[in-house]
Amino acid sequence: MSTDLHDLSVAQLAAKLAAREVSSVEATQHFLTRIGRAHDLGAFLATDSDVSLAQARAADARLAAGERTPLLGVPLAHKDIFVTRDFPTTAGSKMLANYRSPFDASVVRQLGVDAGGAGMVTLGKLNCDEFAMGSGNENSAFKNVQNPWDITRVPGGSSGGSAAAVAARLVPAATGTDTGGSIRQPASLCGITGIKPTYGRCSRYGMVAFASSLDQAGPMARSALDCALLLSSMAGPDLDRDSTSLDLPAVNYATDLIATHAQPAGAKPLNGLRIGLPRQFFGAGCSADVLKTVRSALAELEKLGATLVDVDLPLTELSIPVYYVIAPAEASSNLSRFDGVRYGHRAAAYTDLSDMYKKSRSEGFGDEVTRRIMIGTYVLSHGYYDAYYLKAQKIRRLIAEDFQKAFAQCDIIAGPVSPTVAWKIGEKSDDPVASYLADIYTLSSSLAGLPGMSVPAGFGEGGMPVGLQLIGNYFKEAQLLGAAHQFQLATDWHQRQPHGL
Repeated sequence: MSTDLHDLSVAQLAAKLAAREVSSVEATQHFLTRIGRAHDLGAFLATDSDVSLAQARAADARLAAGERTPLLGVPLAHKDIFVTRDFPTTAGSKMLANYRSPFDASVVRQLGVDAGGAGMVTLGKLNCDEFAMGSGNENSAFKNVQNPWDITRVPGGSSGGSAAAVAARLVPAATGTDTGGSIRQPASLCGITGIKPTYGRCSRYGMVAFASSLDQAGPMARSALDCALLLSSMAGPDLDRDSTSLDLPAVNYATDLIATHAQPAGAKPLNGLRIGLPRQFFGAGCSADVLKTVRSALAELEKLGATLVDVDLPLTELSIPVYYVIAPAEASSNLSRFDGVRYGHRAAAYTDLSDMYKKSRSEGFGDEVTRRIMIGTYVLSHGYYDAYYLKAQKIRRLIAEDFQKAFAQCDIIAGPVSPTVAWKIGEKSDDPVASYLADIYTLSSSLAGLPGMSVPAGFGEGGMPVGLQLIGNYFKEAQLLGAAHQFQLATDWHQRQPHGL
């Protein structure tokens, strides 16, 4: 009865659970079995079948009592950057190996089976770049994640475990975090859908901090509808726990999408929608195969009634240096708490307190995290604060203003997510700047705090997935999801899956 459960979307599986055609226990066991068989992808860092099945039984009890909520009983997994009571939380780092949180992150609680939660069952914790610092998921302290479309290639990062698990049908959906593109870029490289909402739309409480003014949680799944279902439960105010949480009510992003059906040939459901194309996103820095695929996707949006207009984001190239001043500066502050005193790794041998700090942090942090801490400490130091950090913050404001000028001419901005398809594992290991450049099209919208998403748009070199990026103005998640949903009703790129899975 359950042999094809992994082929169902979140919406389809939820419908079967609600109709009692399958139980949450059956669905959970099915996915746990698949995870056990596909461990070589490196997507999972922790599973616990006893915990997951107990949650599934709780979900089944709610279903048996007649409760019908959109996600009740559906399994998912969390990026290992969200703290969880029932699973270890490592943030992909030796510094937090085997750490157990006494509480759940707000996003975990809102999606979970406890009272007031959406009723989703947690299958485990997903691999990620250490402290979410990376573009290929090669910075995890424990193991690399492999792209299910080609296991010799990266899945993207830092939410690479989430993207790979969804693409490989190990989970129907997963949570991710996006600081500079870490939901959108791995979603693109693995051929799934992912959305980063407006900064502050989802609570950061219980999310291990990288860069506090940039980090944002979001869902990753196969379709825009599935992402809308998850985001409806994830988003909402959490003012008592997160000072950056927006005081805006929760929104049901899925209502309009569920009511929308495939249009007859020649219909124009996106009529009146203006899609801006920044010339900076379509230049020589983007590979020919990605550009061709993105252009084809834009042509499909035109067929659906959208109008393409040229816009300008002149400071796009500065987003990389600005980001790699601001994000490391905030990281150096946030990660100072990991000193071997209260929690986290502590060196086995040391001579005094200073020596313990040095050895604990040197042993616990990997190379990329160390590099960013050093950069951040430098740009915040006396004599360099004004020259680097303060100037970067000023340019960040100008980048945000550029977007507002562009939105005066359009409703949504579109372009590639990544300048290339997924690269080979190890290809950029010796050149961190090359990895940083992979985020050129996602960083600027993160700096501005805007919502953005990646939508499967086709395939490029080597048969690897390519994503179409859609960027909206503040609080326009519903508009982004609606446009993506119409595109997915007209295409089947989001339904494609890696061979042999």
